[in-house]
Amino acid sequence: MFFVVSLVRVRVLLLSLRWHLSRASLLLVGATVDRNMSDNLNAPKHHSLSDVTKLSIGTKQPGSADGQFYNPLGLAFDHHRGLLLVVDAEKHRVQVCSCDGGGSFVSKFGEKGNQPGQFLRPYALAIDHDHDRILITDCGNHRVQSWSLSEQSFLSCIGRRGSGDLEFNNPRGIAIDKHHHRIIIVDSFNNRLVFLSSIDLSFLFSTKGNRSGLNYPSSIAIDDDRHRIIVSDTNNHRVQVLSSIDGSFLFQFGSQGDQPCQFKNPLGVCIDNQGRIIVADVCNDRLQSFTHEGHHISTVSCGRFRGPRAVAFDEHRGLIAFSAGHQVHVIGANQWLADTKFTWRPDLHRYAPSWMKQAVSTMTMIRSLVDDSNAMSMIPNELLFEIFSYL
Repeated sequence: MFFVVSLVRVRVLLLSLRWHLSRASLLLVGATVDRNMSDNLNAPKHHSLSDVTKLSIGTKQPGSADGQFYNPLGLAFDHHRGLLLVVDAEKHRVQVCSCDGGGSFVSKFGEKGNQPGQFLRPYALAIDHDHDRILITDCGNHRVQSWSLSEQSFLSCIGRRGSGDLEFNNPRGIAIDKHHHRIIIVDSFNNRLVFLSSIDLSFLFSTKGNRSGLNYPSSIAIDDDRHRIIVSDTNNHRVQVLSSIDGSFLFQFGSQGDQPCQFKNPLGVCIDNQGRIIVADVCNDRLQSFTHEGHHISTVSCGRFRGPRAVAFDEHRGLIAFSAGHQVHVIGANQWLADTKFTWRPDLHRYAPSWMKQAVSTMTMIRSLVDDSNAMSMIPNELLFEIFSYL
């Protein structure tokens, strides 16, 4: 009797799977047709980001309460924990918010001062999962601080004011180059990038970009796939692209103005999961996107969210966060860049919703009961995750 009931349950599950697969196939075909018919895959779907914001964190007026900001600058997604870290510059602290809980406040650390573990107008941060730490540019104290990621406790700091090997003058952007085990810091007032070892934080070398140099650079992003550094050359109203191997200049794009591929003091930069470069064009009140070769793709106004400064991309959830005014705003990337999609990889399965994990677990059980020649037995888990991500 138990065996008969089990077979009935399996048949029901198989029928359910067939229905879901048919539905997913239609969705996949429809998506392919839509993409093939589109003249511009990256055309903005909306005129203003303020019309499609999924989430706004903070208040329009500056505040000091938990979850309120006064000039938020640096942003970083903690993909492993579903968190968004925000540098609350004028409150001399870092706040941690939930990505999955409506942007609710989670924790904070730091206070005003010049002692270890204190900040003076911090600017940006980077998460180093390999060493379980957060690296923060303590701009007003001309140094870089290291904090524990898991415990949010102070670890160490390096640097002092100056232009020597381990000296900074208003450091701003910071990024982790995982391939080359380096930390790259935008040493803004010294108009250079400083390369440190991520192992012992020792000085490696510095670079000033192309022949004309950098002029008040602000932010940085790493294109790991192409071994490139993207840096906003703010006062030159352009973006420079350098080699992450030796810091040598590769190319640049942009000029001063308000047309596509022109900037007025670009600040934040980030890379999306297709290698596209996203730039916060602060004085033009907009975000711009470019191919990895610097060709303009799309421009979108920030609407009532004036003066976007920092920008970050969450490849695990397909989100773009940007800071403007005293708030941080989050949108779905495909609400602007139409062909942005979340692509499942084996190392990302743990980020799937619980219902999807359960569905794939059920499929795995069914496959163990059917004949090896059955088509279902040949469906890999990766494809099952991809199919269910469309449902």
